[in-house]
Amino acid sequence: MAVPGRRNGMNDDDDNEEGLFEEEGLLEPEADTPPHLRSLAEAAQLGNVDALSRALDNFSGSIDEPVEDGDTALHLTCLYGYLPCVQLLLERGASMEAKDEDGAIPLHDACAGGFIEIVQLLISSANNPDSVKRMLDTVDVEGDTPLHHAARGEHANVIRLLLTFGASPTKANIYGKIPSELADPETEARRILETAANAVAC
Repeated sequence: MAVPGRRNGMNDDDDNEEGLFEEEGLLEPEADTPPHLRSLAEAAQLGNVDALSRALDNFSGSIDEPVEDGDTALHLTCLYGYLPCVQLLLERGASMEAKDEDGAIPLHDACAGGFIEIVQLLISSANNPDSVKRMLDTVDVEGDTPLHHAARGEHANVIRLLLTFGASPTKANIYGKIPSELADPETEARRILETAANAVAC
């Protein structure tokens, strides 16, 4: 999942702070994107729902085939916050539990960006409570759940939503960090997460 920025509460000095995504990544698919996936990848990156629909109509492969860096089209549209494209992909049968090369599912991407409408859509589109729980409990290669990603971005509304659906505020990642420890002190996100973690501990 291509989400630069703070990782596990630390600032990455190598990241470009002027923008969340590299400009060239928004203009065209990477050179290593297979030719048969380029139209799909470009439409997903740009959030062009009409182009995405055409690409899907002309696509004979799996909608869950990785189009870039292990990301499926659904990963990319969740990452960039393109709600209409996410809706289209879900209508066409895209898997909400497909994992990218870092073990993240689309919900990780939506939570990292703070896209609450997409987070709500993904959760409400799950077939049953077991599917919701699996998504909330899915960890990436660093042991981060979607709640960890929302915490790192200090997206308070997303955090509240995830907690409402049963996300664990006490699950630690591979660095031993629970979600509250990834949000800056004195922030609303930190207070919400600490309150939730304390309630579990009682």
